[in-house]
Amino acid sequence: MRRPVTAWLSWRYLRSQRRNQFASLVALASVLGVAVGVAALIVVLAVMNGFEGELRSRLTSLTGHATVFAGTPDDRWTGVLGRLRAWPGVAAVEPYVEVQAMVGTGSELAGAIIEGIDPGGDALPALLPAMLAGSPADLAPGSYRALVGRALALRLGIGVGDDLRVLVPLRDERGRVTSRLREFTVAGLFEVGVKDHDSVRVLVHLEDAAALAGIGPGVTGLRLRTTDLFAAPAIVAAFAAAEARTAGAAPRTTDWTLENATYFRAVRIEKVMMTLLLALIVAVAAFNIVATLVMVVTDKRAGIAILRTLGYPRGTIVAVFVLQGLVVGWAGVLAGAVGGALLATNIGTVAPALERLFGFEFMPADVYYVTALPVDLRFSDVAWISLLALGLTAAATVYPALRAAAVAPAEVLRYE
Repeated sequence: MRRPVTAWLSWRYLRSQRRNQFASLVALASVLGVAVGVAALIVVLAVMNGFEGELRSRLTSLTGHATVFAGTPDDRWTGVLGRLRAWPGVAAVEPYVEVQAMVGTGSELAGAIIEGIDPGGDALPALLPAMLAGSPADLAPGSYRALVGRALALRLGIGVGDDLRVLVPLRDERGRVTSRLREFTVAGLFEVGVKDHDSVRVLVHLEDAAALAGIGPGVTGLRLRTTDLFAAPAIVAAFAAAEARTAGAAPRTTDWTLENATYFRAVRIEKVMMTLLLALIVAVAAFNIVATLVMVVTDKRAGIAILRTLGYPRGTIVAVFVLQGLVVGWAGVLAGAVGGALLATNIGTVAPALERLFGFEFMPADVYYVTALPVDLRFSDVAWISLLALGLTAAATVYPALRAAAVAPAEVLRYE
């Protein structure tokens, strides 16, 4: 059976490297370098995707996926509430009141956001997992009880059962700035795992917050949760457009991508920088492929010259060495992709084993909110990392292959 000459020669030259131990070692280093680079990229991006998802979940746990601002201090928002709950893609809607205030106890004073919620409404499922002490059910209208973020409670030195003074600045009909002072009882503590929530937010009953802000039956806005988090911007924009057509004015809206843009921009920058840094490992391995093929070309100059005298064109010589380099590079890519995917999916087992082996913690509980490495392995990441590595290894074969094709048969065979 006839075999393709290009593939047969590439395989012969690749096997002949066993006699040249240095060239064989460099080829092995190339495969391992590509594999380690690809695996590291896959694992790091999977962990960063996990952190991004964890951050997204924590940031939206209290503030929802999008917000429709009420815009009126009366009870006309109830009609918007009903229409929003019936809107396609909306899973839950929760009215809220938000008030900027100063809170303190004893000699300690801090800025805070007093947030009024309905304990029996749609916010309850998202709040329950964050409770450290007490319960949202303790927030009854007129009771003036409060749930305080753990970081804020530590700063003020308060706990469950302590009194918390709340000072709210107000503006009267004449434009003069006044204030309203109210004392709340700490009924519980919560920890979402985001500093913006845990260090500034105080949750009270919706009616208590409205009375504190002096807006009567009004609310600040309506927070909604959608069936698809990533569809929230489109859903709230479509609702605002529909309201503009029917009511003549579109309500002001926002969504999680706008409110937390700084966080996710920072995560994207970190992912790009980590990708560039780890891609250098693959680039170094690609240089090893160049060195391997250059040594093979130097060692096989006589054989290349004989092939040229037998009539093989330059394109065949180029293809022989390109294919040889691709075998080395693609073996590394395949090993790295499989190894990286396996390591990422089993990071929950590997990380604790490494912690026990070396006696340290990746994510100490006294420093980080997240104590385990979250992982979100995406096929798209594995695919483009593999394609990037394949492209780098393919580019590494160009120079040695062209050098092989440039061998002059007459000069090489003159003294043979």
